[in-house]
Amino acid sequence: MELAILGISFALLLVLGVPVAFAIGLSSIATIIAADLPVAIVFQKMVGGMQVFSFLAIPFFVFAGELMLHGGIAERIVRFANSLVGHVRGGLGMSNVLGCTLFGGVAGSPLADVSAMGSVMIPLMKKEGYHADYAVNVTTHAALVGALMPTSHNLIIFVLAAAGIASVSVFKLILAALIPALILTIANLAAAYGVAVKRGYPVHGPFPGWPAVLKAFGAALPGLLVVAIILAGILSGVFTATESAATAVCWALAVTVLVYRSLSWRGFLAACAKACKTTGVVLLLIGISSAFGYFMALYEVPQQTGELMQSFTSSPWVIFLMVNVLLFLLGTFLDMSATILICTPIFLPICQQYGMDATQFGIVMLINCALGLNTPPVGTTQFVGCAIGGISVGQVMRSIWPFYGALIGTLLLVTYVPAFSLWLPGLLG
Repeated sequence: MELAILGISFALLLVLGVPVAFAIGLSSIATIIAADLPVAIVFQKMVGGMQVFSFLAIPFFVFAGELMLHGGIAERIVRFANSLVGHVRGGLGMSNVLGCTLFGGVAGSPLADVSAMGSVMIPLMKKEGYHADYAVNVTTHAALVGALMPTSHNLIIFVLAAAGIASVSVFKLILAALIPALILTIANLAAAYGVAVKRGYPVHGPFPGWPAVLKAFGAALPGLLVVAIILAGILSGVFTATESAATAVCWALAVTVLVYRSLSWRGFLAACAKACKTTGVVLLLIGISSAFGYFMALYEVPQQTGELMQSFTSSPWVIFLMVNVLLFLLGTFLDMSATILICTPIFLPICQQYGMDATQFGIVMLINCALGLNTPPVGTTQFVGCAIGGISVGQVMRSIWPFYGALIGTLLLVTYVPAFSLWLPGLLG
């Protein structure tokens, strides 16, 4: 009965439009009352869930991304990407893919990526004769790679959500995400090029030459170095993953203030305000989800879900496919952080039972959540892209399938070929 109250009240509150954090908290309180337990348990779990030293990485990574967003790094990355592939048919679309991927690497947030790169590239592509639906689809799907990059705070959230179930290190997860991020970028480039050829988009001038490419790369390099600094610092033992996030903030400030000199005081205050807001939302969600996770463990939700799946099939391939479908469906209704915090305690034990490594599951979870970010009814990155492009979600969804194919193809590769996510962590120990 308590489990039914937990699930039904949570679903009902979401349908009524209650924010996810409050829906989780209220359903937890309803379950506490029904079970005749002290209400203080909810608040104890909330406070305990947020009192983790590793959580310091989240505000630092968010702040670093906001500083880079307001510090003019996006424009230099666009120029570098355009110098590389701008001469290919549909080259502006491929430049958009590279630019979003590179900026996602330094910002670590798909939403920040769409906001920064979309504001530059979508109007430019429309001006050059590209259809608005193509411009939006290219931008929003390329931005999703940011969820897999070393500066992504969602990597930290997954490691914390998996605590107590499996031992997953932040650095191992960062390494595991690099090859899937590369595969997804190549798949996005192929989709952008294929649609451009089919629609007959133009070629924008000749190749500018390698000196021009190197010059553009040199201008963008200070901003791009943040990824290399994080990886080299952790790998060499100079600093931990949490300290790497603080290092990213210092580097972002140094680049935008001293090197580029493009971060204004107003931009700095805007970055501070947005970082505080995002951090507050994420930490509230983490605290509330700790109470929610307590009840899922108390009433054996993972075990019951696993038994239900086993009643249909015992094939690991089918089980993994069912988990992917469920994660995708939940990701279309929940924010990325909420999906990770709620679903990891349920599905990670099931996938481990059928032979999937916890690190591999983390990458599968992140790609599924990224797919949900670009799918209605929530689809935050898609809504931002559509707002910038001045086009409806329905129009974008009609031509989204080549880009969806790139995402789903990458997801299936990571799900069924463990080496794509586990080879690099194994190589580097």
